[in-house]
Amino acid sequence: MISSMLTCLPKCAEHLKTIVSFGKVTNAQENEAAQIGASCFSWEDFASSAKTSFRLPSKNMDDICTIMYTSGTTGDPKGVRLTNGAILGEVITTEHLFLETDKAVSEQDSYFSFLPLAHVFDQIMESYCIYKGASVGFWQGDVRYLMDDIQELKPTVFCGVPRVYDRIYTSIHEKFSSAGALTKRLFQYAYDYKLTNLKKGMKQDEASPLFDKLIFNKIKQVFGGRVRILISGAAPLPSNVEEFLRVASCSIVIQGYGLTESCAGCFTSIANVFSMMGTVGVPMSTIEARLESVPEMGYDALSAVPRGEICLRGKSLFSGYHKRPDLTDDVLKDGWFHTGDIGEWQPNGAMKIIDRKKNIFKLSQGEYIAVEYIESAYSRCPLITSIWVYGNSFESFLVGVVVPERKPVEDWAAANDVAGNFESLCKNPKARAYILEELNKTARVGQLKGFEMLKAVHLEPIPFNMERHLITPTFKLKRPQLLSYYKDSIDELYREVKGKKA
Repeated sequence: MISSMLTCLPKCAEHLKTIVSFGKVTNAQENEAAQIGASCFSWEDFASSAKTSFRLPSKNMDDICTIMYTSGTTGDPKGVRLTNGAILGEVITTEHLFLETDKAVSEQDSYFSFLPLAHVFDQIMESYCIYKGASVGFWQGDVRYLMDDIQELKPTVFCGVPRVYDRIYTSIHEKFSSAGALTKRLFQYAYDYKLTNLKKGMKQDEASPLFDKLIFNKIKQVFGGRVRILISGAAPLPSNVEEFLRVASCSIVIQGYGLTESCAGCFTSIANVFSMMGTVGVPMSTIEARLESVPEMGYDALSAVPRGEICLRGKSLFSGYHKRPDLTDDVLKDGWFHTGDIGEWQPNGAMKIIDRKKNIFKLSQGEYIAVEYIESAYSRCPLITSIWVYGNSFESFLVGVVVPERKPVEDWAAANDVAGNFESLCKNPKARAYILEELNKTARVGQLKGFEMLKAVHLEPIPFNMERHLITPTFKLKRPQLLSYYKDSIDELYREVKGKKA
């Protein structure tokens, strides 16, 4: 990290004068910084130095605290300016949320962090935990060992993204699928009993304390055994996964919505209000929200079921994009931040995210495609891990890049006398046809329209990852980067389908 900062130091030496590292600082690094006019200390040297006796300059609420960059899912990352007041407001409203859901975080709590500090959600959670004196534990940085890290830390607070929860859900279901008939029946009885009580309005810890102790405690152990609050953000949590976690994790489950521009959470569901399942809840205490009609997509904010673009204003919003007033003016209008997300107000005051304005495009015949909705429908297919759907206004159909699950593909190959390892199977035309057929069966169950069906897929044996810049730290797809990386494969898919039509 220090070497990276020293590389950038000449560009910001006019303002940056002191660098403090929690790691070691070599003599060479100290000398390099000094030549540019800055000082470089290890934390130990800095803390014991007489130079720490100076007084820090006073800070105002409107001063910039940090410039947080967006993940770049739709283009180049943007520098989001967040003030001291925005950060403080979000930390305090997090305290309010915890008091409403269960109890405030204390020194007895531990928070498991696997998102980088460069992600605003994690920075707010860590700031809140430090404010309350709670412990923070960090993962190894390898998703393959995520569950091992959880078992080691045994957190009480876990903030995850849908992909992580979905993998945990799938793993648990696979174990129960191989269990005996009696175990399955007992689990299902306990599940249905507790679900019924939750729907009646009973609190999590009161809905079925006996079954929690005898049956569901095994699920709680998956999260280390001490977890009391599970928070999901970054993307919609599948309803079946959310219901399962609410029933079987012995924890309060909160689904929220936020952006870098809103300094993390701006909507949150309220614990023990079961009717908020499938929604991101109500606006948090620092935020006002409204819907704005999007006529070209058929969304009317004044209809009986209000639908439209979610717009926000409040104390925890950003103050603009760094050095990009043009982009700031595009999204900040009359004091309201236009998020680009399409929401639907529910009768109980909660918000449901139903679409994404920025990820809408037309096919050549004029049909609008809501690509995230389509990907969500296809993701229910048990044969795949990830999917990226692509189309544009010069083509009349959709294609996709799919990361299949290894075991189902290998099982299919064994049953159909198809030889080869997983990598070669992904190139096999028969395997591609099989996956495509199963995907479109899932799409029909999800009631996708004919023009939303995939016509061809490329099978990718290597999961989308951050090393290739294909996903964000919260596993969102980086669409421009995916198109650049798979352009040759996409072009080949279009040639393949058109060749068959000819």
